[in-house]
Amino acid sequence: MPVNPCPYCLARIPKAGETRGNLAVGGTGVAQDLSPRDREIAEKLGPILFKRGLMLVGLDVIGSHLTEINVTSPTCMVEIRQQTGFDAAGAFITAIEHACGIY
Repeated sequence: MPVNPCPYCLARIPKAGETRGNLAVGGTGVAQDLSPRDREIAEKLGPILFKRGLMLVGLDVIGSHLTEINVTSPTCMVEIRQQTGFDAAGAFITAIEHACGIY
């Protein structure tokens, strides 16, 4: 099964006076196209993670370096849809349907 990364990521911008960009501490999420390096990381890891049964993960990238793989609580689908119109949740459901042989 082909593994397709979401074409967008959510950059987290810290609020003034804060170093953390977490949305929970007041950071702002800005949807943007994946950079070539983001896509490279996602395309390299996707098949490996899929073989381990992980169909939905969030990858944290700072600069050009992978810093974290979120397997229990990938987030930001809502913000990406609101800002870009891309339905990551719908794409995920379609991927599940394909994996189950529904389509």
